[in-house]
Amino acid sequence: MSEALLKKKIADSEKVIREAFQKYPAEKVAVSWTGGKDSTVMLWLIRTVCLADGHPIPTCFCIDEGDMFPEVRAFLDTHVRAWGLTLDIIHNDDVSRAAGGKLGAAVRVADLNARNRAEVERLGYEEDTFAYEPESYVGNHLMKTATLNNYLEKKGVAAFFAGIRWDEQQARQNETYFSPRPKTPYSPAHDRIHPLLHFVERDIWDVTRLLGIPYASLYSQGFRSLGARITTSKTTDVPAWEQDLENTTERGGRRQDKEGLMAKLRSLGYM
Repeated sequence: MSEALLKKKIADSEKVIREAFQKYPAEKVAVSWTGGKDSTVMLWLIRTVCLADGHPIPTCFCIDEGDMFPEVRAFLDTHVRAWGLTLDIIHNDDVSRAAGGKLGAAVRVADLNARNRAEVERLGYEEDTFAYEPESYVGNHLMKTATLNNYLEKKGVAAFFAGIRWDEQQARQNETYFSPRPKTPYSPAHDRIHPLLHFVERDIWDVTRLLGIPYASLYSQGFRSLGARITTSKTTDVPAWEQDLENTTERGGRRQDKEGLMAKLRSLGYM
């Protein structure tokens, strides 16, 4: 894509970001930053707008699902310091406690607190135990969605930025730049702001290179999409931006039963 078209996409994202700061008090806005390529580009653009317009950079949060790549954690730590950010690492301590902190361990539903037991019931899951694995159906919901909703409630977040794109997953193709979520017994009312919807995967890397945005080292090793460590793989050692992004699957290295359940997970509040 030409530099002019890339800059137009950047400007369109910055317009969404500025509209968000007009709609919500700065102290009520947060940024979902995973350390992945998309959310890092999004955060770079948010930070650029904040520095230009005199807004404080919103608090960032990252969901630690219990199996984070150490390279991603190191990337987050480095740029929290370099960019002067506040970052909340959020985690469902109740579930990991019940699992003894061991991935793959059987978790007894009866050993969870009342809120997590209610979340399991909401899934329609009827077994007495489930495996402590962040990318499984139950694990993904408890370690990500339930953790997110609890954080939004505790922090009084009115809206948060998320770096999703229309092209990355079929379940996200009907998403909007400003997506209101009503109050439910499981989550507070809030809006989700998606400044990168109009980007495609190639745009992310072109903008990263154009603006000199840093990225986690795993992308240089061939990873294209980062999730939980034990359920994320790569199919090549070629750096992500040099791969055939247009004719191969971006999320092919992610756990596919979760990918198939994405629409259901999103109906429960997953990003």
